[in-house]
Formats: sequence, structure tokens, C-alpha cells
Amino acid sequence: MTQVVVLFLDGVGLGSDDPAVNPLAAAEIPVLIELLDGARPLQSVGRVSGSQASLVPTDATLGVAGKPQSASGQAALVTGLNVPQMIGGHYGPRPNKQIRAILEGTTLFSQALAGGASVAFANAYPQGYFDAVQRGKRLHGAIPHAVQAAGIRLRTADDLRARQALSVDLTNAGWRNGLGYANIPLWTAQEAGGLLGDLAVGHDLTFFDNWATDMVGHHNDMAEALHLLADLDQFLAGLLATVDLDETLIIITSDHGNLEDTSVRGHTLNPVATVVIGAGQQAVAEQISSLTDITPALLAILKAG
Repeated sequence: MTQVVVLFLDGVGLGSDDPAVNPLAAAEIPVLIELLDGARPLQSVGRVSGSQASLVPTDATLGVAGKPQSASGQAALVTGLNVPQMIGGHYGPRPNKQIRAILEGTTLFSQALAGGASVAFANAYPQGYFDAVQRGKRLHGAIPHAVQAAGIRLRTADDLRARQALSVDLTNAGWRNGLGYANIPLWTAQEAGGLLGDLAVGHDLTFFDNWATDMVGHHNDMAEALHLLADLDQFLAGLLATVDLDETLIIITSDHGNLEDTSVRGHTLNPVATVVIGAGQQAVAEQISSLTDITPALLAILKAG
């Protein structure tokens, strides 16, 4: 079976060529640029179908007026359903009752498991997160809600210590400095990518949900965005060095635009940046034009083996 790795980057669209506005036009991302045969992920580039990877501008509006939002966009991504249309608009950031009910139905995760695939959700969550959810003070985001609904566990600080999970800041510095976990190991972004690859080697489907990109996008801080994108490029390098691309499909995708335009507050109407790498990448890329196409394409890969 072809192993599938999903690197979900919240809030990353395809923006303008202007490096003063779009961090993706200015960032040091040599690994991604080489994969795309010298192209940057920009709206003017359009589709790229290279020997190693494809770039697919992916519609996140789904025919619904207004700016795409996280909960409805992520739900569309992991169900293959036009969730904004179903609920009467884009909605976020956390899923409402309607979206939670949809996520408790058929999803990428539940269908992969039903087909016999082994599935790992790579994110680690601190104990305070679980406590807040238990007390009703916090709702899961759309993706972890779908993960739990499918019966897949959310990983913990113990998994992070054991190098069996990842932090959204990649290096774990946030766990040490912001959450008080003094005994959590620190590693580089490239090492973190290798750890995701190690996890992927043991599973048919591995999913990493990184919301730091959307958070940084909301800051409209070019320097912060450039630093994050450089780290993510090194993360990708570590992942690529660990997996066998003849047997592994990597898909990088998002739910809506944001990071790519520092001149505006909030989300954008831009198509999201989907990059497909590795085994069967061109055939998979050809199946994708909107968020609702991604889950069917990935399930077909898992089913085909």
C-alpha cells in the first residue's frame, strides 16, 4: 500500500508576486522550489506538473459567498463534502454543532480505518488542552474533532518526549517556554520533519495539522512569516530524507488563504496552495481542483494499495 502523509498548513493561499506583500514570494524555501522545478507557490504560476511534485491551485470558496473559514474549510477537506454549502455559509474558527455532526460521520479518517489502513494523527497536545475540553471550556478544532470521532487517539506530552508526536512550532520551544514543560526535548525543524517521516513509515495514513501558519498570518508580520516558512522548508527536507518517495505520497494543503497577503487583515479569497509529492503525484494532482476533491483522491490511493 502506498503510504500517505498529509501536511496540513492552516491559512496558506496562493498570492501575488510582490515580495513586499507575499511572504511566499520572498521566503528562503529552496527545498520546495526545487521540488516545483524552480517555481514558487504563487497565483501567477498556476498549475505546475513536475517530475517530483505538482502545485495545484485549490478552490476554497466552494461556490459560497464570503471568505472561507477554518471550521467549514477543514470539514470540507476531510469529508469531501461541500460543508459551507450544506450549512449555508463559511464558518469558523471552531466547528459549530452542524459541522461537528458532519465530522462525526464519514471522513478521511473513518474511511481509511474502515478500509483496513493504519492511521496516525501526529499532533501532540498538552494536558491543559485536554483539561479545558473536558471542562467544556474549549472546543476541538475541526480536524482533531474528526480524528477523535473516528476513534483515533490524540497524542500527548508523553508521545512528544518519546519522539512519537510533533508540536505545531516544530522545535518544541513553545512547550518549554510557554507551557512549562521543562523536560520536553528540543529539536530542529529538520529533525522534526524526520520524526514525521519515522511515524509515517509505520502507518498507511499520517496526518499533521499545523495551525501556526494561520496564527502568523493573522499577525501580518513579514519577518515572522519568513522565519516560519524557512522552518517549514527545513521540516520538509527532513521528511523527504526519511521516507521513500517511490512508496510514499505527500500532500501539503490548506483550508483558506491568509499568510500569503500581509496587506490585509484576516482571510483571503485566494485558492489554497496544494503541493503533491512522490508516488503517483501527477495522477493525484489531476484529480484536485477544490477542497472537496482531496479526501476522495487520497482514499483512492489508500484503497489501491
